[in-house]
Amino acid sequence: MNDPVKKLSRQQTEDLLKLLHDRFHHYMIRHKDLEWKQIENRLIQNPDNLWSLNEMENSGGEPDVIHFYKDSDEYLFADCSAETPLGRRNVCYDREALNSRKTFKPENSAQDMAKNMGIKMMTESQYYDLQQVGEFDLKTSSWLETPQSVRMLGGALFGDRRFGRVFIYHNGASSYYAVRGFRGTLKV
Repeated sequence: MNDPVKKLSRQQTEDLLKLLHDRFHHYMIRHKDLEWKQIENRLIQNPDNLWSLNEMENSGGEPDVIHFYKDSDEYLFADCSAETPLGRRNVCYDREALNSRKTFKPENSAQDMAKNMGIKMMTESQYYDLQQVGEFDLKTSSWLETPQSVRMLGGALFGDRRFGRVFIYHNGASSYYAVRGFRGTLKV
């Protein structure tokens, strides 16, 4: 079976770049001291990244730049939707958890969806960074990349914001809820 073409049309590319440009300028608090033109040039040179950002957008993620890594010269795009992306909810943590369910299986897992989109699941550290530039997941929660030591014991991490604080919790990796999805990241 062939993989679907992971390339945007010229019109899709133009539309996505305009949307990202407008969001970048509307939320400057997320990326003070960064310039859009440099990011746009990087995106144009890497159409695979544009395809992944479009997947993030289409599933409700509202991707935006939240960090620049000087040491690796990379920009970090992250899902900045107020709540965990609507098109990525109701999933368990990973394929192992999905396969372990005997009944009432969700359609997918967070890790599989992220891989298919060409993105990474947000880490605990990135989640805290995101919460510094806004208030996210006030009514939902987001699966987070989980250390193997926790995953080996059957658990997985997720985060949310309640009572003016950011909380990181654990749950069984095979659990899934209508209000839990995952936030993704993409280094460009």
